Amino acid sequence: KFTPAISFFVNCESKEELNSLWEKLIDGGTALMPLQTYPFSELYGWLHDKYGVCWQLNLSEGPQNIVPFLMFVGEQNGHAEEAMKLYTSLFENSGVDFLAPNEAGNVQQAAFRLDGQNFMMIDGGTNHNFTFTEAISFYVNCESQAEVDHYWHALSAVPESEQCGWLKDKFGVSWQIIPDTLIKLMGDPDPEKSRRVMEAMLQMKKIDIDGLQEAYAG
Repeated sequence: KFTPAISFFVNCESKEELNSLWEKLIDGGTALMPLQTYPFSELYGWLHDKYGVCWQLNLSEGPQNIVPFLMFVGEQNGHAEEAMKLYTSLFENSGVDFLAPNEAGNVQQAAFRLDGQNFMMIDGGTNHNFTFTEAISFYVNCESQAEVDHYWHALSAVPESEQCGWLKDKFGVSWQIIPDTLIKLMGDPDPEKSRRVMEAMLQMKKIDIDGLQEAYAG
């Protein structure tokens, strides 16, 4: 189930662009924060669309981009900075671009990069009845078994959630740690080889490249 714990933050260069996006996304959806002026933005709105996916639309001078936005609430409130430090320590071309604490010392707003991909996060308080779910996960493409092992061992914290390359970290955020070998072998034009690879993968928790190649070879 989608929840507001992970939303997509969209910067728009013009009011016309923002209003157009809002009208399309709100159709069949629900506004969480109405589209209007706020102390932090000339024009901003937060909604979930008819599929349940949450979006934050903001008027900004910069070019449009779509940024995953993580909100740490409930038991995870207060852990945003810890998560950001962990994530940025694991991936190359990563770093913290902006961090603003609130009076309690929690993250009021933060922006960071993971392998060049922009992210945002906040600590959202404890008075919420939602949290992170598997509905949105972050896909990590790996070139080797060593890379798979690196991310898997650093992130996986919930053994019962490990399945087919999926894991859940200690904050409840879900990740897919997938070697490009899996995609290549499953895309083989020989349906029997592809089937064997799929069946092998379905028996795995962490993806094992050697096991995939053995299944492929038959």
